[in-house]
Amino acid sequence: MRLPLIPPAQLDAEQTPLHADMRAGIEKNFKGFATIAPDGALMGPWNPWIHWPRIGGPIWELTKALSFETALPRPVREVAILVTGAHFHAAYEIYAHVIAAEQRGLPDAKIATIVAGQRPVDLTREEAVAYDIAAALVGGGVLPELTWTQGVEVFGRDATAELVYLVGLYCLVSITLNGFDVPVPEAG
Repeated sequence: MRLPLIPPAQLDAEQTPLHADMRAGIEKNFKGFATIAPDGALMGPWNPWIHWPRIGGPIWELTKALSFETALPRPVREVAILVTGAHFHAAYEIYAHVIAAEQRGLPDAKIATIVAGQRPVDLTREEAVAYDIAAALVGGGVLPELTWTQGVEVFGRDATAELVYLVGLYCLVSITLNGFDVPVPEAG
């Protein structure tokens, strides 16, 4: 890991309120995987964001906007996030969202197939559309019109737009994790 975790006692005046907001959001919405060290330091992508609040603060606001009041079903979100994390081989992202996907009822075989970079044959219609949109976006280039149209038919225009933004956010999260070499937490 390229950045040390910052215990709350070592935060500066700009980091302290961001840490408090992040911690509250994490404790309420990101459960089941390691996010906060025993000394209160934030782990995962939150650690790099807290190092540079000028950048991390707006990313956190986007994360809240796309995570806390979503129009997309939770399993569908997890499919898109796993496709994105797997594309970037972002270890912490995969670790966290395998757990989140299990909590949202996705079967382990389906999760494992997505993490391996493959499209499961047993996706629901919603999951299949989310998979196709995420895979097309992380693959580069313009999202094909047919893929966009399927998204609008299944989710509606606003939720399809949310899905596009969600994939973009998790591209940023994955690159943050990889850029700062954020590891999977050690089993405690």
